[in-house]
Amino acid sequence: MAPPHVVDDQVRQRIVVQDEIKQKQTYERGYVPMDFTIKEIRDSIPAHLFIRDTTKSIMHVVKDLVTIAAVFYCATFIDTLPSLALRIPAWIAYWIIQGTVMVGPWILAHECGHGAFSDSKTINTIFGWVLHSALLVPYQAWAMSHSKHHKGTGSMTRDVVFIPATRAYVGLPPLEKAAQDEASEQEHHHHHESIFAETPLYTLGSLFFVLTFGWPLYLFVNFSGHEAPHWVNHFQTIAPLFEPHQAKNIFYSNCGIVLMGSILTYLSMIFSPLTVFMYYGIPYLGVNAWIVCITYLQHTDPEVPHFRDNVWNFQRGAACTVDRSFGTIVNHLHHHIGDSHQCHHMFSQMPFYNAVEATKHLKAKLGKYYIFDDTPIAKALYRNWRQCKFVEDEGDVVFFKH
Repeated sequence: MAPPHVVDDQVRQRIVVQDEIKQKQTYERGYVPMDFTIKEIRDSIPAHLFIRDTTKSIMHVVKDLVTIAAVFYCATFIDTLPSLALRIPAWIAYWIIQGTVMVGPWILAHECGHGAFSDSKTINTIFGWVLHSALLVPYQAWAMSHSKHHKGTGSMTRDVVFIPATRAYVGLPPLEKAAQDEASEQEHHHHHESIFAETPLYTLGSLFFVLTFGWPLYLFVNFSGHEAPHWVNHFQTIAPLFEPHQAKNIFYSNCGIVLMGSILTYLSMIFSPLTVFMYYGIPYLGVNAWIVCITYLQHTDPEVPHFRDNVWNFQRGAACTVDRSFGTIVNHLHHHIGDSHQCHHMFSQMPFYNAVEATKHLKAKLGKYYIFDDTPIAKALYRNWRQCKFVEDEGDVVFFKH
């Protein structure tokens, strides 16, 4: 039998462990959810910033298309360069620049889907459908699923994309068992991932795969979205993404994809598939990589909490998105979708060209609940991919762990 003082120590230790577990099952890290109402937040932003100007929005489209055309025109001279040593880096430069520039129209089409481009629903639909179809995005279908994402951001059950895996889902033992296990420090090395999964090479390889194929996989098989009992995609009316009465919109989206596919096929017959791939295909993959990178970093970070239903509300979820600067040039080309994203989530119908100014007011109002991360983008992407693995199965407010 153990001496009395040893028993007492064991009891005290067990109580401490149970208290820690109980705390983690409520608000991890002592996080206190925000209590501002959405009206209080909106009232902190000048009213004129919510006014949409259709002409101004269209001028942004013109600017983007002119820039794309200018970059394309410059690329037509690449093959006239005298040596392969000059042509290869020139093509690489074109792919990077054009892929970055083409994100601009993608963002503008996304704004159309929110109704932030114009007061006119017809104008929003026309510009959004044309721009997104040109980039092989099913405009209406994605706008509808994206709307659900906005309505449930930060929720463990309501969101439809970027939903954290739970401890049980990744195959880890329950928190109580792990806390009482003398070898709990080694627990993260005993789930289904191999030791190889912890290596930098694996991290970089998996990141490359997701950046390259993550977007089309999301459209076709709901990659990174919520689990569903059957195959879910953006091209047919299957719940929970869509309802049967939305079939007409899905049809219009599919028509846009078919039309753009036909145009690319025709151009391939005229100029060769390789030419189309060089001028459009590779920059298109670059656009996809940018979109995955931007959206992943907006919603995935060690400092971002997620809420269960009893403490979640719209403004709490919207505030738990991350603003990041991608550099002055990229921020401009991407219409500041990266460094004013929290404002965009709070008020998705606010015109994008006012979001930067509105963010200053939002930051002043939210205080500690405004999240900005100045970690260099490549470093943040690598860090978050390694550290944001799962959240606890229980708890009202949970954070990513690894």
